Amino acid sequence: MTTRTSPLRALVVDDERPALDELRYLLEQDGRVGEVLTSDSATAGLRILQDEDVDVVFLDIQMPGLTGLELAQVLARFRTPPQIVFVTAHERHAVEAFDVHAVDYVLKPVRAERLAEAVRRVVGTEPAPPRDTQVAVERGGVTRFVSRSDITHVEAQGDYARLHTPGDSHLVRTPLTVLEEEWADAGFVRIHRSLLVSLAHVREVRSDGGRCTVVVGSPPVELVVSRRHTRGLRELLLQSRTGG
Repeated sequence: MTTRTSPLRALVVDDERPALDELRYLLEQDGRVGEVLTSDSATAGLRILQDEDVDVVFLDIQMPGLTGLELAQVLARFRTPPQIVFVTAHERHAVEAFDVHAVDYVLKPVRAERLAEAVRRVVGTEPAPPRDTQVAVERGGVTRFVSRSDITHVEAQGDYARLHTPGDSHLVRTPLTVLEEEWADAGFVRIHRSLLVSLAHVREVRSDGGRCTVVVGSPPVELVVSRRHTRGLRELLLQSRTGG
């Protein structure tokens, strides 16, 4: 684990002056943050970012003209993009924030302790991940061990389950319902009556005409999310990315 030691250089972008000033004040009280630049529009913020080196952008979403999400999409094309923390009064943009790889998603009104948590995520002081679980699989009379962290999704096949890893799959004699219960703490969630997906491997969430799908793994695989599981999946994805 690498922990940043030098102070962060931050940019706050918000079209509402009271919110802008409050966020700047709170960040300036945090010893992990050095200089705090401000901008009252995404367009002006982009001009600053083209001229200045900034570690993190605290970004409102709904602004006149260029929105915060649109600015984040532009920044993603930078050679060395700054990290993004969205600060917004609206929960409904959480999935889009995940799609542009935001570090955190903070809801207004901003509490000092919640902002401190966002800074912690930017700095990179996350605890070390737990030791990986090995799953025994059999093929041709040979028992092998697959790291659970490599499994992108699990597919029900009667009383069996097929574990999918990048470029391979493995059949185990365990029902999907059992794996759903045993692996819930590891971030495996049901997205369909016959599918579990690992939140850590979800690369994209797509919505088209009320139909929701997720993209996992490499090479990418697109999986259908049933209507009854769509809302729960989005909430879990938000929690897994923000620690909420």
